[in-house]
Amino acid sequence: MDVDREDVSRRLHVKFVTKLDSPFKVPVNSVAIPSNVTRLGLSSIVNSIIESDNPEWKTEPFDFLIDGELIRMSLEEFLLAKGISAERTLEIEYIRAVTPRKEEEPSLHDDWVSAVNGSSPRFILTGCYDSLGRVWRLAGSCSHILEGHSGAISSVALVNSNDAETVTVATASKDRTLRLFKFDPAESVDSTTKVRAYKILRGHKASVQSVSAQKSGNMICSSSWDCTINLWNTNESTSEGESVSVKKRKGNNQAEESQSEGEAVTSLVGHTQCVSSVVWPEHDVIYSSSWDHSVRRWDVETGKDSLNLFCGKALNTVDAGGEGSALIAAGGSDPILRVWDPRKPGTSAPVFQFSSHSSWISACKWHKSSWFHLLSASYDGKIMLWDLRTAWPLSVIDTHNDKVLSADWWKGESVVSGGADSNLRISSGIAIS
Repeated sequence: MDVDREDVSRRLHVKFVTKLDSPFKVPVNSVAIPSNVTRLGLSSIVNSIIESDNPEWKTEPFDFLIDGELIRMSLEEFLLAKGISAERTLEIEYIRAVTPRKEEEPSLHDDWVSAVNGSSPRFILTGCYDSLGRVWRLAGSCSHILEGHSGAISSVALVNSNDAETVTVATASKDRTLRLFKFDPAESVDSTTKVRAYKILRGHKASVQSVSAQKSGNMICSSSWDCTINLWNTNESTSEGESVSVKKRKGNNQAEESQSEGEAVTSLVGHTQCVSSVVWPEHDVIYSSSWDHSVRRWDVETGKDSLNLFCGKALNTVDAGGEGSALIAAGGSDPILRVWDPRKPGTSAPVFQFSSHSSWISACKWHKSSWFHLLSASYDGKIMLWDLRTAWPLSVIDTHNDKVLSADWWKGESVVSGGADSNLRISSGIAIS
């Protein structure tokens, strides 16, 4: 009799609910399931229920939430940890799992891929240690090469992300300069088109580490090993004292090509070591991370920092996003991805810390249409996809054979990444709900 009672106690009554449309919905009936079932077991149960009504159903990975929190242990352990009674019928919400469903063929470069940018749904930008920028329409298809730098490219940014025919791209390099390029991503070409910069930006006294474009406007900001952040105009028209014209003669007796040189509009000074990363998420706000262990928020109008967060580690990367685009994520010289909420007064401690990587963090990016999701890349060769509702990664992308140096979201459902294996990788089919 005791054994029977024990068997009964190991089964829980649950209802599966979802905001997903058909064919992902299951009947909202109470079902009895084992209490020791894990996320994979729950996913198998939901797939079986759907398949019973739809024989052509293809198995889909799901994630599960109770009271808005993702389940990352057995159901029994989760209920115990959260103090939730197993006596009542549990309502379990299921969503499509945040994990890649397809890996594209790698796009090989001639050297380390140090920068990627997925801001445009029409193409991917990469920067490489061979001093060239590249434009990829899709995996293996390079449409444009951005040439002119004499050192490794450390960062690339899309300046105008609207649907204009011609797009503007900024590249930052270890040769201490930034370059601005224009090209038409829609032009039909049989071979790769080489593009020269229309403007060269000089002023940094050391390697330029990062470049970011103003969200609305025609300016960019850059950060450098010289401990400064510079702001630049990207327009082609030259104002007095702002730039000089430089003539570049083309080969084969072709006409001369004009390039202008630009000087910084202003500099933001305050960091005491290399400024590793900048991001410009709002018209008048810039965030920066530095090897001086700080994240700073800058008021563009006054040129002063209005927030200074210290974490005790040299930082490589920063991004702003999440709820109201108010959360700040940063990573650096330890395996921990940290997230701050500056809206919480009187505290400089991170509100979230994710520690599943095993080496330094090289990149972090918030998903543009989700309050909860962000990615991190690391020298451990892995990219991890995170949800603020759980301390464990939703998915680990392990396609690189060496350090991952850069990563970004693309088209809302793909992750693009570059690494020391000289490859651009595209992981697609990621469902962000």
